[in-house]
Amino acid sequence: MKTTETGRMKRRVRQLQRAMSKLGPVMRGSVVVIGVRNKQPYFSLNKENRTRLIYLGQKRVAVAREYSQNYKRLLAIVEKMTILNMELLKRSARI
Repeated sequence: MKTTETGRMKRRVRQLQRAMSKLGPVMRGSVVVIGVRNKQPYFSLNKENRTRLIYLGQKRVAVAREYSQNYKRLLAIVEKMTILNMELLKRSARI
C-alpha cells in the first residue's frame, strides 16, 4: 500500500516540475498605483531593505502583472514540491 502512495507522490512531483517549466518569465514584486490626483502604475520591489520602483505606464502593466503572478505560482509549486519531497525522503529513510 505504501508503494502505490509513494508512486503517486513521485508522479505528482513530476507533474509539478512540468508545470514549473511552463511558467515563463517571473519577477518578484508587485504592480502598485501611486498618486493622489494623477495615479500612475509602478512596479515595486523591495531589495536590500530598499523599495525600488519602475514606472510602467499603461502599456506595460499587463506584462508586469503576468510576470508577478508567474512568480507567485512558482512559489506555490515549490512549496508543494517541498512537502512531497520531504515525505518521500522520510519514506526512503525507513526502507
